[in-house]
Formats: sequence, C-alpha cells, structure tokens
Amino acid sequence: MLGQPAPGIRLVRLPLPFALDHINVWLLADKDSAARDGWTLVDTGIASNLTRALWEQVIARHMDGLPALRLLVTHFHPDHVGLADWLCQRFDIPLAMSRSEWLLAQLHSRPPATMDQQIANRFYMRAGLSPEQVANLTARVGAYRQGVPAVPAIFQRLRDGQMLDIGGRGWQVICSGGHSPEHVCLFNSDAHILIAGDMVLPRISPNISVWPAEPAADPLSEYLAGLGRLRQLPADTLVLPSHGQPFTGLRERIDQLANHHQERLAEIRTACSGPGCSVADITQLLFRRPLDTHQLSFAVGEALAHLNHLVGQGLLHRKERAGTPDLFQV
Repeated sequence: MLGQPAPGIRLVRLPLPFALDHINVWLLADKDSAARDGWTLVDTGIASNLTRALWEQVIARHMDGLPALRLLVTHFHPDHVGLADWLCQRFDIPLAMSRSEWLLAQLHSRPPATMDQQIANRFYMRAGLSPEQVANLTARVGAYRQGVPAVPAIFQRLRDGQMLDIGGRGWQVICSGGHSPEHVCLFNSDAHILIAGDMVLPRISPNISVWPAEPAADPLSEYLAGLGRLRQLPADTLVLPSHGQPFTGLRERIDQLANHHQERLAEIRTACSGPGCSVADITQLLFRRPLDTHQLSFAVGEALAHLNHLVGQGLLHRKERAGTPDLFQV
C-alpha cells in the first residue's frame, strides 16, 4: 500500500510487465446492505501469479481483516480487469462495469477467430508498415487473453450519471469514450475527489487508438468531449489516476492534454500538405524513439486516430489504393 490519499481511500500500486510499469488500484471503505464493514475495490491489475500474490499480501496486511464487498472496474484493458474473475471468486462479490466495457472484456478474453488475424493483417498492411512489423503485430492477436484469462459471466451495469453509495458517500458515474468506448470515472461531489482511471493522467497522455475492427473510428473526438465534461468539475478536485501520483490541478492538466492533441493535429496536417502520408509515416513522425511490438500497436492506433479526426473535420482526405497503403492528404 502506498498510502491514503483521502479518508476512507487506500492506494495500492501493482506492477505491470510493460514500459508503463504500474497501475494504481483503490480500496474504498464501504458497508454492505447488512451494515457489514468492508471494501469496494476499484480495478485489479493484470492476471499473473505475481499480481495474485501481491493481492494476497494486500488482503492480509492492508484491509484490516475486512472483506471486499464488490469490485468496480473502470474499463476493459488488461491492467484494469485482468484479475476480476479471480477477485470476484475469491470474495464471492459482484463485478460492476459499464456494459460496453464488460462486453469487450468478454469478447477479447475468448480465443480469437482466424478472421481476426486476417482483419489485423489487412489493417497493418494498409497502414504502410513493413512485412516484419505486420507479421509481429498480427501475431499479437489474442494476446489480451494472457492478461485477462477470464471475465465474470455476470455483472452489474454502471451507467453514466448513476449515483453509487460507497460507505455513505455518493459517487457519480461519469462515462466517456476515447481511451476505451465507455470508460468509467467516479466523482464524489462532497469531497471533490475524482477516480479518473486512464482518462486524465498526471505525466503522460492516455493512449487514444483506432483498432482493426473499426478502422474509420474517431476516438479522439470522443476523448476530447470527455475531457470537456471532466473540466466542469471543481477546480480543487483531487484526481486519483490509474498511473502516477494523485494530484490537483485537474483543469490545468486537461488543458495540457487538449493542447497536446491540437499540436499533434497541426503537425500532422503540415506533414500531409505534400504528396500525402501513410499511417506508418505519421507513426514515425509522432513517435521518434524505438518501439517494441507492444508499443508499436498503440503508436499506429494513435497515429490513425489523429488522421481520422482530421478526415472527420474535413481537413484531410483519405486516398485508398488497392494493394498499397492508404494515403492522407490535405
């Protein structure tokens, strides 16, 4: 346990096997319908023997001998939902998520079909990646199951605007798209506390990606709209992010994130003012450091998210050519 950022809230940091090497999960003091004391858990960490062992230490040392009463998950990414099935069975507790996120977790935790690999192969070829990169990325289809081997078959749906009573405090559910389709944040208006998930991070920009199943998607529009909603929260809100340290200055950080994306959009538009750029060209423009295959998948998706956003605004057009990478031009 790293600490108690606010009364009745405990922060636990769990390791991740990625460049982004940790996730924050939260323990919220709660009571059940029989007034039994316990904890609401928010997010889980990735499924691994190490993470399970660390959870056993948390249970033994940092939960005051009290049980978990329910599990809330912000979104379907493996570091957030990976151990949901194990924790729900461990404590015999319900899982609560937004419907879209639960459905995606269910879908991706099952063996992929051959069609999934064909779709991925075509997606990355149209992006203009090298044959080796296409092969490596296509081979990752189904990798989600390594971090999320199972998802509870039954869940309780979290809806935008819903109020949750957690330990006598009211928490508002705020759903936003962009980073994931129906990402859940939780806001307590009395104490001005936001459990932000991956929507607002203190030091890095959350990944906003287009994925092979929906190649024309515009998640950046959804993300910027979600930031606009969160910016309306009180200026002194304490933000509890999934990565990094708790912080204040929510509006300033949102402005930084929005400006970051606007700068990238301007940079991309300039690059596409000549004969045109492929997704691979824009990936190299935005991410100049060496990338492993895991990072490359996110980088390609983020590059295309910005390109699709500009297409949607009428500032670029997409030129599709059979057998060659798509080109984007002003």
